[in-house]
Amino acid sequence: MKDFWLSCGHHLTDRDPGGGLLVTDEYLKAYLARPELTPPPEACAAEHGLRAMLLSNPRQSVSSQDIAAISDVDARENWSLMIAFRNRLLKHRTLESAYLDFASQNSSLTPPIFLNHLVHVILRNVLDGCQDPYALRAAELLFRPQRLAVHEGVLIAADEETIAGLNTSPVSPLVSMLGIPASAEIDVLTDENAGGYWQRSDLFDTALDLTAGRAGLKALGHVLACWVAHLLAVEVEVEPLTGVRDVEFAWYVGLNAEGTRIGDALWNGEGLDNTSHSGIVGLYRLTFKDADVVFEEIKGEPVYLILAMTPDKVLRVKPQNLLTGLPVRRW
Repeated sequence: MKDFWLSCGHHLTDRDPGGGLLVTDEYLKAYLARPELTPPPEACAAEHGLRAMLLSNPRQSVSSQDIAAISDVDARENWSLMIAFRNRLLKHRTLESAYLDFASQNSSLTPPIFLNHLVHVILRNVLDGCQDPYALRAAELLFRPQRLAVHEGVLIAADEETIAGLNTSPVSPLVSMLGIPASAEIDVLTDENAGGYWQRSDLFDTALDLTAGRAGLKALGHVLACWVAHLLAVEVEVEPLTGVRDVEFAWYVGLNAEGTRIGDALWNGEGLDNTSHSGIVGLYRLTFKDADVVFEEIKGEPVYLILAMTPDKVLRVKPQNLLTGLPVRRW
């Protein structure tokens, strides 16, 4: 079986009987390898000592005094954020239950990069055994921001961080539209090159066609259905739509802040201006296979999912919205 996303650390975890990822010592130690938590040689003894202690026992209790003893201000902040995150993980048996906790409660003090790490490794578990490169590339949207551009009527998404790390002069139309330098090895995923995704999955250097009616949005709908099934134990079908006319929303979920704003406007009977309308990337109809899990007042009604990009053409998906926004009985 082909492996992918080695960088998420899934090989450092184990599964419990229910298929969730256990919070292992090895997984916790991986955070200590981050550059923000690797003290330089000149760092104070307190910081070196704290890291050494946690490398020996990553579950060791850390007090506020332990962190306050670190002399460098930035290092104190980094360690404070990491320990707070670790402590919330340790309250749960699995990474999935920890993520549900973050999703359902205020996580404003948790760095988004930590939440994206959780989504990354959980999706690796959700999609274990997946043989469809389109689904895997679409799943990247749930934990990595994308830069979008329209070229010859095609909506293309490329990894924002990958683009930002490249800085020579663009030459081809696609490279120019996306702001990718000429030297960048970024290709739009197609049937012809899809087989190469496995070797480059951790590079995040393939672009995805998100044009309505094509494989990219269909693959994303499949991923969203798998995400709901794994985390909420609710079976759904997620169907991409190319347009909706005269539809009354019984329920909707914005898959990001822009999608929520558009959904709110439609819910309130407001029209969409050209900017809002052109910002819609994907529209989905979600239906439940078991109507008994849904709130009584909307049984039999579909849920519409709205995904939109910012005015500067950046797409940031918030997968937690789908978990907290569906009209189902809570976990």
